Amino acid sequence: YQAKRDRFLALVSGSRLRPLPCAGTYFVLMDYTDVSNTGDREMAMRLLEHHGVASIPTSAFLYGSEAPPVLRFCFAKQDVTLERAAERLRAV
Repeated sequence: YQAKRDRFLALVSGSRLRPLPCAGTYFVLMDYTDVSNTGDREMAMRLLEHHGVASIPTSAFLYGSEAPPVLRFCFAKQDVTLERAAERLRAV
């Protein structure tokens, strides 16, 4: 998974999404502050509807707290899927 993570992060570099340090997981968290100031659920839906990339809003894991402008992306995918997603994310 480390190789997949490193590959995904390299592919997404140059996008306006800023990866946050994550270890021991097959998800990467990305700050979208440079893209939008909308809530994480709205941003996740925008990425899905307009760019075809699925993400998980971190508010799904928070109860009673406001979520930061961060989305969760799974990189446990085939390389071609990561490449397509990264290409779309770089266009955001």
